[in-house]
Amino acid sequence: MTLIKSISGIRGTIGGKTGDNLTPVDAVKFASAYGTWLKSQSNKEKLTVVIGRDARISGPMIHSLVMNTLVGLGIDVVDLDLSTTPTVEVAVPLEKADGGIILTASHNPKQWNALKLLNEKGEFLSGADGAKILEIAESEAFDFADVDNLGEITSNDAFMDIHIDEVLNLPLVDVEAVKAAKFKVVVDGVNSSGGVIIPNLLEQMGVEVVKLYCEPNGHFPHNPEPLKEHLGDICELVVKEKAHFGIVVDPDVDRLAFISDDGEMFGEEYTLVAVADYVLSKTPGNTVSNMSSSRALRDITEKHGGSYEASAVGEVNVVELMKKNNAIIGGEGNGGIIYPELHYGRDSLVGVALFLTYLAEKKMSVAALRASYPQYYMSKNKIELTPQINVDAILEAMAAKYANEDISTIDGVKIDFAEEWVHLRKSNTEPIIRIYTEAKGQDKADALAVRIIDEIKQVAGI
Repeated sequence: MTLIKSISGIRGTIGGKTGDNLTPVDAVKFASAYGTWLKSQSNKEKLTVVIGRDARISGPMIHSLVMNTLVGLGIDVVDLDLSTTPTVEVAVPLEKADGGIILTASHNPKQWNALKLLNEKGEFLSGADGAKILEIAESEAFDFADVDNLGEITSNDAFMDIHIDEVLNLPLVDVEAVKAAKFKVVVDGVNSSGGVIIPNLLEQMGVEVVKLYCEPNGHFPHNPEPLKEHLGDICELVVKEKAHFGIVVDPDVDRLAFISDDGEMFGEEYTLVAVADYVLSKTPGNTVSNMSSSRALRDITEKHGGSYEASAVGEVNVVELMKKNNAIIGGEGNGGIIYPELHYGRDSLVGVALFLTYLAEKKMSVAALRASYPQYYMSKNKIELTPQINVDAILEAMAAKYANEDISTIDGVKIDFAEEWVHLRKSNTEPIIRIYTEAKGQDKADALAVRIIDEIKQVAGI
């Protein structure tokens, strides 16, 4: 059991001892720190925060604690109740709120929950702001409101519908073309809020929906991270139902994976590639993903005459670079689509609507679309090190060893070879080096990983 405090929020397992897990006391403490920080940023007499949650079993408990903590600070709350991460992000500016909190541990198993913190734009906080909130929590420098100045809670359960409307109104989403295509799609909502909002979106686009695990009861039927090894049921059902494809989202609906019509994974890395291919074909421009994402996005971007840049890993870093480079689409290789035309946050709804429109235009199967893209294969590994080993020194030594290659040290060490790449990063929470490789064949990606791991072990003397 564990509690992880980071600049992006706080997450942990439910139950156990205070300070070691996400207990009610810890939820109140960090909600108090966030509310206190918000008040320090504003001269307004009354602040408003939007709050939503995924369908986790612990959701209602944490939800009630967090909302009433903000009320105790004199902050008004707009309660979306069951919602998604991108829905809360869309709601914050529409409500002219001062911030937002999403209660979700994203792709973590059901015993986890978390507070994800947003600013007044509905975007994740900067590292500096997150660090200030951790300081406030540590010092418990809270000043609660007196009885005449408590906040109020207003319920608003319309925002999932509003979010869908915002997506359907995007210029590059063609609802009539999708309706005419008469698609049949299987949806795995992992028994969370995606099981409500994704089928609703699809039905409004005239798609026949086959639901799998779409009851938002928080009992995840499989590991909720949308990876191949967890998705056998939907892969079988897509083929059995003769569906055009399958859609899988994580519990808070910011990661999107497709299953091709042949029951094979489209590939999380290729969710962004396909959607970007469509967007760039209509509105040429620049793209951004993180350093651990596929080179295929760079290839597609250059095909359309744009330029591609890679950021440090983390949504905040991707968004920052997207703004700097005026990127018209970006995201992460884990199936996270960021389309600024709507908002700067990973959004599965935007991804689904744009993908459907593209598929209707291309008039080809999902398997054929996947086959049309540059074929890259990734290998994701890690080395566990003893706490005494200096990880920074190892990364510096590897950068020096490959100094003649195209090297980036923005986030660990990224070495770009002509036909392949390797990205080495240290974990922030444990003595681990993550080793991601990509090449034009799985055997080549695996072989590169083995070679680099051997070299790291030689440098580390292990």
